[in-house]
Amino acid sequence: MEDQVDNLAAVKDAAITFLFDAGPSVLLAIVTLIIGAWLIKFLSKSFGKLMVKRNVDESLRGFLAGIVRFTLWIMLLISVASTVGIQTTSFVAVIGAAGLAIGLALQGSLSNFAGGVLILLFKPFRVGDLIEANGEVGTVKKIDVLHTIVYTVTNKEIIMPNGPVANNTIVNIGRQPVRRVDFSVGIAYNASVKEARKVILAVLEADSRIHNDPAPVVKLMNLGDSSLDLTVRAWCDTAQYWDVFFDNLEAIKEALDEAGIGIPFPQRDVHIISQPK
Repeated sequence: MEDQVDNLAAVKDAAITFLFDAGPSVLLAIVTLIIGAWLIKFLSKSFGKLMVKRNVDESLRGFLAGIVRFTLWIMLLISVASTVGIQTTSFVAVIGAAGLAIGLALQGSLSNFAGGVLILLFKPFRVGDLIEANGEVGTVKKIDVLHTIVYTVTNKEIIMPNGPVANNTIVNIGRQPVRRVDFSVGIAYNASVKEARKVILAVLEADSRIHNDPAPVVKLMNLGDSSLDLTVRAWCDTAQYWDVFFDNLEAIKEALDEAGIGIPFPQRDVHIISQPK
């Protein structure tokens, strides 16, 4: 009985000693945890408002906000553990090693993620833009963190990884409101370039979709093997580009035919030399 009383007294003394020794550290850790949690909530809201103010893409906001919250909580927990006397050096080393292993295993995905972040932040193109990237031409339908989805003019769906897209040349065909339409027209060598220019310019000037400033131009570009090659340049609204191109190409052909200006096909002069018998 006396032994039990002595054991209880020893436990009581040990508990009191622990409270006096570790109590301030535990109290400080609790206060740190409470204040840290409040700060994380405040910083997360502030970061979210900043992303909205900077027009960061909605699909990227949640992901970045999650990463920020996760990082802040890890830092807070390490700080709390250090406050109560837990050695965190080995813990941090394990986290670092695990992060390195995961990074190496997901190297391609991380590259796509980084590319997606760059695309969503700097906006070289947006949903609805007509672009040329990775050798493909199409309209952007969706941009997420890892992939960009493009629909081609033949309505094929192409899913492109963001890493190669962000690290290569991107041609944003539909970004500018005005585009130049280029035609290449060949006429016969016996035709008048001045007359052909007059006929072509009349066709272009009759189309109200073609801008007067800059004015359309027709220039002799090349003396080809079978034709005089004219380059025709005109400006129109980007949305009307293909209609202007196809309509005027056909109209130019008909106008040249009516003016008696031939559009030649490839031809060669063949000389036959008779051998004496």
